[in-house]
Amino acid sequence: MTAKKRSATEQATARRLLEGFGTTFCDEAGITLRDTPAPLWQLLVLSLLLSARIRSEIAVATAGELFDAGWRTPKHLRESTWQERVDALGRGGYRRYDESTATRLDDAAALLLDRWKGDLRRLRDEAEGDPGRIADGLQEFDGIGPAGANIFLREVQAVWPSLRPLADDLVLQGAEAAGLPTDLEALGALVSGDDFAGLAAALVRIARDPGLLDG
Repeated sequence: MTAKKRSATEQATARRLLEGFGTTFCDEAGITLRDTPAPLWQLLVLSLLLSARIRSEIAVATAGELFDAGWRTPKHLRESTWQERVDALGRGGYRRYDESTATRLDDAAALLLDRWKGDLRRLRDEAEGDPGRIADGLQEFDGIGPAGANIFLREVQAVWPSLRPLADDLVLQGAEAAGLPTDLEALGALVSGDDFAGLAAALVRIARDPGLLDG
């Protein structure tokens, strides 16, 4: 196969995966992601919830309960009581971790407000846009480890174009399984920049369930 044909085949594969499996966690949680403080906070909350050993469907549903309760900014979350947060987490099905997470959410809101004035763009700028340093900053929030930081970065590149294309090991594992290049520049060239976060989401699903490729 010539390089031109290989590229066309890879682009077609990337487009098929994007259309079939490219729904991001933000999409699932009803977060309209923008480069503004409130949706970035919502992505942080979602990343924290997804960091626990719990099904992603439950984490997404729980994020919806928190946002429906009106806690779409760190300031509004800090106005809630611990018991109100426990109850919302329970309604979302997050019962195994509800009490500890109720505390972690308040701690996260307090840290974001105190250190970065409620704006995660300040964290990005403090890190000079370096993904590794941004990940380190994110892990200062109790409950967010390397996996949670990776989730945040995979999704936020949709609105932080300076990060694109960004792919962690799980994305590259999915790319290899799908027969796509694992070279970051080549992988990023398969879709338009705005679509890369969706492609990354699709490739994570493939990495976790290669059987999806048979569908």
